[in-house]
Amino acid sequence: MKRCKTSPNAHILIALYALSASAAVFAVDARAQAVPVPQTQSEAEAGGRNFPIGTLRGKFMVLNPPEIRLDGDFERMSPGARIRSAQNMLVMPAAIIGQKLMVNYTRDASNLVSQVWILTPDEASAERESAEKPFLNFWPFVANSGPHDDGKTPFDQLPKFGE
Repeated sequence: MKRCKTSPNAHILIALYALSASAAVFAVDARAQAVPVPQTQSEAEAGGRNFPIGTLRGKFMVLNPPEIRLDGDFERMSPGARIRSAQNMLVMPAAIIGQKLMVNYTRDASNLVSQVWILTPDEASAERESAEKPFLNFWPFVANSGPHDDGKTPFDQLPKFGE
């Protein structure tokens, strides 16, 4: 007992729909591969990567994760920090221990390094505007003004609270 009445041409129509759908998919892929990629000195156009505003540049080396060396200073990476390779793929910190790399990086609210991008030679040669600018318009941790203890000052001559 047949419950559905089908026309003799239904199988031909289904085959034609399937053929046209697969042809449309392959046509889209072919067009996407034919688009030329511009090669310029700009970071965003050289590697196709856009870096966030406020990204800094530095020399980076992983010592013992999460401890790193950044521009000669000992720093720490934030929990959940991401390192991206020159091909924009995730890199585990243990895979690059001891390698000196040129990177762009960002910091989180607690001043820990949160995102790192390993640069290609083209990206490294491009100028970075924010590299020379300070993270804030003031930096309270390096000010030499005000009282300090060199370890040789007698106790009664140390500055009092509020001085």
